Amino acid sequence: MKNSKELALTIASILEDKRAEDIAILKVDHLTSITDYFVIASGRNTIQVHALAEDLEEKLEDIHGLEARRKEGYREGRWIVLDYAAVIVHILHPDEREYYKIERLWMDGSNQVPLPEKQIEQK
Repeated sequence: MKNSKELALTIASILEDKRAEDIAILKVDHLTSITDYFVIASGRNTIQVHALAEDLEEKLEDIHGLEARRKEGYREGRWIVLDYAAVIVHILHPDEREYYKIERLWMDGSNQVPLPEKQIEQK
């Protein structure tokens, strides 16, 4: 990957190809020192949340040679977090996403990154 934005867009594309819902990319480097971007997506149920996370990990490792530094939440499958340093991925069950409203915590009105055209066209 050339940069963290490219990685975030690649992650969003992989998730979209696997039918993730409500994908959002937030640039958060001016709000926190832990990462540059959050990619947030939902699966319809715990099985899809697992499948999204597993597919993303596999493709990033096989195609791009990237491994998550940390991963959390696989056991419950309701909110899986994958840490790729410059990008942290949150894959949530719809109930958790609604309850925690993670976007609202991190959005500042100017930091949402537009998704690639193919994602916009399908919505």
